[in-house]
Amino acid sequence: MAVSILGLGTVKFGRTAGARYAAPFELPSDNDIADLLATAQSLGINLLDTAPAYGTSETRLGAALAGQREGWIVATKTGEEFDGVKSRFDFSADHTLRSVERSLTRLGTDRLDIVSIHSDGRDVGDIEAAGAVRALTRLRDEGTIRAIGFSGKTPNDGNAALAFADVLMCTINASYSDETPLVRAAAEQDIGILVKKPLGRGRHRPQALPAIAAVPGVASILVGTISAAHLAANADSLCDQAATTRAAPGIGRSGGPG
Repeated sequence: MAVSILGLGTVKFGRTAGARYAAPFELPSDNDIADLLATAQSLGINLLDTAPAYGTSETRLGAALAGQREGWIVATKTGEEFDGVKSRFDFSADHTLRSVERSLTRLGTDRLDIVSIHSDGRDVGDIEAAGAVRALTRLRDEGTIRAIGFSGKTPNDGNAALAFADVLMCTINASYSDETPLVRAAAEQDIGILVKKPLGRGRHRPQALPAIAAVPGVASILVGTISAAHLAANADSLCDQAATTRAAPGIGRSGGPG
């Protein structure tokens, strides 16, 4: 998979409760989502990140992608469920299989490019023992998913997941760099890195993105926004890195944006 240096996170497509962004927001209209995806395409962005815990995000994204699934790298997650008030977590093999099947239906697709375990911070060995990794490995072997991801809470989580993950979702931003050594370690094992929370949920400016993109091993930076102008500003800040590609068996960097 070749992913754009900038990816679009879609939590704001379907959830406002407990989102913990710096400023409040309202869910976008269907037309707003369509316009945002068109802007993303025009900027060379091809990676879309969603999750069952993002409220109606998967369903709304699936509707917006109807007839244009090709050309997009679609990443979702499993393990966390959000009922509108609080999250619950289930890492069993049965739940993982049901979760992926539901995501396929919601997203209107027959394949998922990346499915990440949405960790709650418990011991990674316990998550693996519960069956989630076994189930995702089966789905990867069958071709239903292309890569197994892991989204953890700490550097220790990520280091433990290096044993089975094709892709890691790591947090790096202007006020948090604890996971930067993890990114380098993963790169040495040809594990792709997607950076989450790069702007600290709206607390940092786009000018912080080039330094993140320059960390060896980073394949894409995920920014959650419903503003086309905000997305374009983020893309502009990364234009100097647009031509950089880093190959990895699971995931590597394409051109774009810019």
